[in-house]
Amino acid sequence: MRALRRHLSSASEDRFPEDVMELQAYLAPAREGQLVRAIPGQGTEVPVWLLGSSLYSAQLAAYLGLPFAFASHFAPELLQQALDLYRSQYRPSAAHPKSHAMVALNVIVADSDAEAGRLFSSLQQRFLGMQRGQRGPLPRPVDSMAPLWAAASPAERLGAERMLAESIVGSPVTVRAGLRTTQERTGADEFIVAAAVHDFQARLHSYELLA
Repeated sequence: MRALRRHLSSASEDRFPEDVMELQAYLAPAREGQLVRAIPGQGTEVPVWLLGSSLYSAQLAAYLGLPFAFASHFAPELLQQALDLYRSQYRPSAAHPKSHAMVALNVIVADSDAEAGRLFSSLQQRFLGMQRGQRGPLPRPVDSMAPLWAAASPAERLGAERMLAESIVGSPVTVRAGLRTTQERTGADEFIVAAAVHDFQARLHSYELLA
């Protein structure tokens, strides 16, 4: 573990690997002489996942034999590299004899591709704002992003589009095909889905169509 920490991080104070193992111990059955007991966690053996957007978390999940989720819904650039690293370095554990990877996606579904694209404009506006250091509530959707893209610098638009690269938007037919393609490309065992839709009922409808 000490060698792993040196490899993963140059910061000697980084205790994250030990923190993960400590959490696992709190959720495991009681051991003789154990000084700290988590109530009601002890003995529940709640599955522990590592969620990350870097190669660090992929390496640590592989080393500890844990399932791994990659936050590609906002940081997609290292997705495939992280998955490859996780699978190639995976050390089987008692609870997880095989690697198990989850990929996070932005998925917005509506009755038509056009309506889904309009709903997606809220997320596009948010990520464009992030390029400018602007935060706030999720914006209302717009009928067209063209004026907003035209007012943005090339770097701002490129930054927003890069962060949203792992997004599947459209009608049920379009999204089904997109999910299938993404699964084939990444080999994901599961997807975790974010649907940042401004209107609550439209968000519920998106999840209903996705299901």
